[in-house]
Amino acid sequence: MPSERASLGLKIAAIGGLLFLHLPILLIFLYAFTTEERTYAFPPPGLTTEWFGVAWRRPDIWEALWLSLKVASVATLLAMILGTLVSAAMSRTSFFGREQISLLIILPIALPGVITGISLRSAFGVMDIPFSTWTIILGHATFCIVIVYNNAVARFRRLSVGVLEASADLGANAFQTFWHVLLPNLGTALLAGGMLAFALSFDEVIVTTFTAGQQATLPIWMLEELIRPRQRPVTNVVAMIVFAATFLPILAAYYLTRTGSETAGAGK
Repeated sequence: MPSERASLGLKIAAIGGLLFLHLPILLIFLYAFTTEERTYAFPPPGLTTEWFGVAWRRPDIWEALWLSLKVASVATLLAMILGTLVSAAMSRTSFFGREQISLLIILPIALPGVITGISLRSAFGVMDIPFSTWTIILGHATFCIVIVYNNAVARFRRLSVGVLEASADLGANAFQTFWHVLLPNLGTALLAGGMLAFALSFDEVIVTTFTAGQQATLPIWMLEELIRPRQRPVTNVVAMIVFAATFLPILAAYYLTRTGSETAGAGK
């Protein structure tokens, strides 16, 4: 039947697309176990777990990992606070130019990272701000806010204003309304947005390159190791760590919001 052949063709195309996307990642995992230090011969001449121990004992990896975790955590916290406030303002009020402002809020994630990085570097230079951990955090917060905003504003639009008015009519103050009514309704959307923001911040390279100065987050460390390789399998081990640190929060965010219209990551 033509429809069955078309369905089979679509399945084959889908499988081929998935293999094209994910086979390189699987190869990275494979070569984290190779016995050879400077070769990518296929198949690997042998397999070992010694490189995990080597990576564990390298202080430069721990420094980069700690910096990445610190930057991602603070950037995510800022994004959750500011993104929630902005989404509340944009979804609950009507004013002239609201759609244009909404576009400006989303713009940082739509622009190429190079543009954002150059703009931030120029701004820090004009304001004579020295490059530090805080400049990296500010750079990451520009796109992390958008992630939280997208998830929170979708949930705000589904939340009836009558629920908040009923809370006020029953004598609840602003904090009680927020804690007992608003937060339970926004909780999963905010958590999913925060997880996505953390994942994107943790593996960000381009914006970090322009805002980091002499510091190196884990992705920047990997980039430098690829340019001047010392122990290539160690780089692959670190790549597995970065993959896990980004994939798991994204997966959790998806499952938190998959039953709603604001599925985390949709449209991004």
